[in-house]
Amino acid sequence: MRLANKVAVISGAASGIGLATALKFGKEGATVIVCDLNQEHIDAAVAQITAAGGKAAGYIVDVTNNEQIGAMREDVLQKFGRIDVLCNIAGIVMDAQLSKMTEEQFDRVIDINLKGTYNMARAVVNDMIAQESGVILNTSSVVGVYGNFGQTNYAATKFGVIGFVKTWARELGKKGIRANAICPGFVATPMVNSVPEKVLESMRARVPMRRLAEPEEIANLFAFLASDEAAYINGAAIEITGGLTL
Repeated sequence: MRLANKVAVISGAASGIGLATALKFGKEGATVIVCDLNQEHIDAAVAQITAAGGKAAGYIVDVTNNEQIGAMREDVLQKFGRIDVLCNIAGIVMDAQLSKMTEEQFDRVIDINLKGTYNMARAVVNDMIAQESGVILNTSSVVGVYGNFGQTNYAATKFGVIGFVKTWARELGKKGIRANAICPGFVATPMVNSVPEKVLESMRARVPMRRLAEPEEIANLFAFLASDEAAYINGAAIEITGGLTL
């Protein structure tokens, strides 16, 4: 198991890519710290991980709330002694064209996707420095590389979290800490359930593989980058898109 004896904090871990990643990390031997907003969903995620033979603990964590983040960190350190991996997966979309975007839409997406990623990393970085090891993985997007119509706020955050890892790789590499970003394309998460079939078909048609990614396929990349197998990958922004941008 490639993540044996590692303690991994995962935000947005109760659904979608976050849940798939939490389950994958549990199967790979990590102690999974499930962070999300809904206690029922958190409990369900923890139950799934433990039912599969993994180890997990759950915490209500709003990534915009430093008090909740700090309380989670303190409890994790007290119970498990260390934090080896941070996966920043929590995020939202509130789309609109620039001419129609409200200040609330812009600020909310920035606060969660960008500032929330900063908040989580800032909370654990000194612990990783003290133990001279750690991995920080940020969830970007293909939109964070190429932009997208109607996503001024979202694109800014996903470009931004790539900038974070480029900077953190320079700052923290000499301290034994790696930072990388994952840039998914179209993924079959619960968020696409409300998308009309005609739109889904057009999305599939844009991908050479003619399908959306499964959340588990994104989780596999998180697990690889968190593992010692990726020990020399630092400051990278890795696209996982099925060839969408070709």
